[in-house]
Amino acid sequence: METYGRILLIAMPAFLALVLLEKWYGWWKGKDTVRNMDMISSLTSGVTNVTKDVLGLSVAILSYQWMVNHMRIVTIESTWLTYLIAFMALDFAGYWTHRIAHTYNFFWNNHIIHHSSEEFNLACALRQSISVFVRIFAFLLLPAALLGVDAKVVAIVAPLHLFAQFWYHTQHIDRMGFLEHIIVTPSHHRVHHAINPEYIDKNYAQIFIFWDKLFGTFQEEKPDVPPVYGITRPARTWNPIKINFQHLWLLITDAWRTKSWKDKFRIWLMPTGWRPADVAEKYPVYKIDDVYHFAKYDTKGSTPLHAWLWIQLVALLLFISYLFGNIAQIGSPGMFLYGAFVFLSVYSLTELMDRNRNAIYWEIFKNGFAAYLLIAQGDWFGISVLAAWAVYAIAAYLIVSTIITAYFSFQKDSTPNQAGALVS
Repeated sequence: METYGRILLIAMPAFLALVLLEKWYGWWKGKDTVRNMDMISSLTSGVTNVTKDVLGLSVAILSYQWMVNHMRIVTIESTWLTYLIAFMALDFAGYWTHRIAHTYNFFWNNHIIHHSSEEFNLACALRQSISVFVRIFAFLLLPAALLGVDAKVVAIVAPLHLFAQFWYHTQHIDRMGFLEHIIVTPSHHRVHHAINPEYIDKNYAQIFIFWDKLFGTFQEEKPDVPPVYGITRPARTWNPIKINFQHLWLLITDAWRTKSWKDKFRIWLMPTGWRPADVAEKYPVYKIDDVYHFAKYDTKGSTPLHAWLWIQLVALLLFISYLFGNIAQIGSPGMFLYGAFVFLSVYSLTELMDRNRNAIYWEIFKNGFAAYLLIAQGDWFGISVLAAWAVYAIAAYLIVSTIITAYFSFQKDSTPNQAGALVS
């Protein structure tokens, strides 16, 4: 946890800088692919994901280390070959994990957040799940385990493999010549994120595109079929915590409502999007029928509101940077209390983005919880050791944040709503 947190201290500013650079580049080239609300939603989703991972809020039914200990046939010494094998094994496992997530109802809930943006840009790469609490696909790393690749090698390579999937989430890079036949390129991944009938459920590969060609799921981007992004049952919220559990809640309610006992059990492993016939008829759910003509989700927001959202985002990034940099000193249970504050911050902020009046109540709850932590500790998780004034700064932030959020929560925004703009 501590090592991963320190890696993120370097990675987060780099990712943010690249996201903002893409925004500037799109504006400069007259092809802006980044909407402010959508970008902040993506960034807050990334915050929840890395916080969950650093806190270790998931377990594996079958661990990779167990497979190495009990199933290895040989043991490869730690050379460049070991790291290459680990990378290839992770990519093979990633392909199948990704494909399974798109194929079955239950597993789609773990991946839906990544596809929920109706834009395609570097920010949406950061939309990652918090709904995976039990990891069951360690067995897909069996090839590496049989060769005795040490778990420490996999632990080093895994973040690199994950970070290497960031760059190709962009519309500003066209075809890449011979590389199109070897690695996943932006063109390949634009197809994967598209909801066009020609493109849906294609190109699952994460680094090497030959997995899709080998297993029959490859689709080239067609010049005459521009990709349209999102999910066919749009999320209609900026709140990443809600998005993470929307599909699961639909499955639970459908399983409860259907009169068929068979459907109550099989709904979980039916193809993604399948619903019992009796429930689908009685409780219809909006689904995009024409991908070229639908209103993208958007909410009203004045310039001061957008500025305030960025101030809140920067404050949030500072808070989690302190957590990641000092997690060993904070320890348990402090780090979980801190994590709860981070999640409350994201929830409150994105409720305000959705222009929900209840945003102020979430903000009061968040800041009240933080104030309790401040008073109970007489500090903010040891920050006074670094700077005595920091405690007073945090207390002032909590007060100001409550007041300004209250103002925007009850403000009647006169900015024209852009939600009616159609995809074309």
